[in-house]
Amino acid sequence: MAQQNEEYTTTIGQDAEFKGQLRFEKALRLLGKVEGEIASDGQLLIGEGAMLTGDAKAGTIRLDGQVRGNLTADSKVHLSASAKLEGDLQTARLEVAEGAVLVGRCTIGVNGKKPAAPPQTPTSSQPLPPDAKSIKDQDPRRKP
Repeated sequence: MAQQNEEYTTTIGQDAEFKGQLRFEKALRLLGKVEGEIASDGQLLIGEGAMLTGDAKAGTIRLDGQVRGNLTADSKVHLSASAKLEGDLQTARLEVAEGAVLVGRCTIGVNGKKPAAPPQTPTSSQPLPPDAKSIKDQDPRRKP
């Protein structure tokens, strides 16, 4: 993820407001307000004091400001101490600083997808099929 001192190819300044769908390729630093959708495979920084009302999807996301919507990152989401997220979060990796606020659900795993459920195995509380024999029925020491 781009660091604070690295150059972002796109910046939306503190005095800017944007409504609609925003797409970018490399790195976006949001310092103002956006209402709508942000999408990219690149890096998204929502700076302290910035506000996103809507969903964002990017390769990596750093949240220092506020979001009312869902965040999805293919690689990683970092919630700083000043972050406030009201919505769901889906990512492969998550870093949360003390003081960050998250009101919503998190899905964390490979590609931000829930891991596949393990195959179910019968338990002793589940009945056996009619043609199945229990282990005790198969014990050769057991007398009929």
